[in-house]
Amino acid sequence: MRTRVKICGITRREDALAAIEAGADALGFVFYPPSRRHVSVSTARQLMGSLPPFVSRVALFVDPSAEQVIEVIDELRPDLLQFHGNESEDFCACFQMPYLKAVPMGEGLEAAQAVIDAHARAAGFLLDSHGGGKSGGSGTRFDWSSLPDARGKPVLLAGGLDALSVAEAVRRVRPYAVDVSSGVESAPGVKDPVRMKALIQEVMNVSQS
Repeated sequence: MRTRVKICGITRREDALAAIEAGADALGFVFYPPSRRHVSVSTARQLMGSLPPFVSRVALFVDPSAEQVIEVIDELRPDLLQFHGNESEDFCACFQMPYLKAVPMGEGLEAAQAVIDAHARAAGFLLDSHGGGKSGGSGTRFDWSSLPDARGKPVLLAGGLDALSVAEAVRRVRPYAVDVSSGVESAPGVKDPVRMKALIQEVMNVSQS
């Protein structure tokens, strides 16, 4: 089964279209104001409105209020929710939508496993290099040789991935998908079409091998 690619932190229409042209399966939109890749609901509406069919739209949150999530769902109708904070299983599942839970690999294997075990209703788990209260997007990788048990759920890999590292990551982890943000940027929130195309080509090459 080929590894999917999600390009996260989309802030511009031209970046969204370039990601899709390069072969991205999903785009991520960050609804977390402290992030340099944050977009408002109104901006996200414009961006999502330009997307063709069969490209998944993922809404990313970090410890949001229920009202914030409901506003995004009602206004934008994303395909999937993604939670990067300390959200409980009951909170993540209460919106009656499939969701991904980010797992902070920077806090150690035991802590990572605890997050997975506490979110049995998650559609999948995003293993990211963050930890220590950070929410991801740091551009650093974690130890791919020591992974928690995802309990049969799809694993998405993030953290320090770019065109030079992603092939090794896919070979070693064989994730369902990779989730990339800073590794395909020329500046925070500004995607580079050449880097996106190169990364996605590397994923396709190794998936076919």
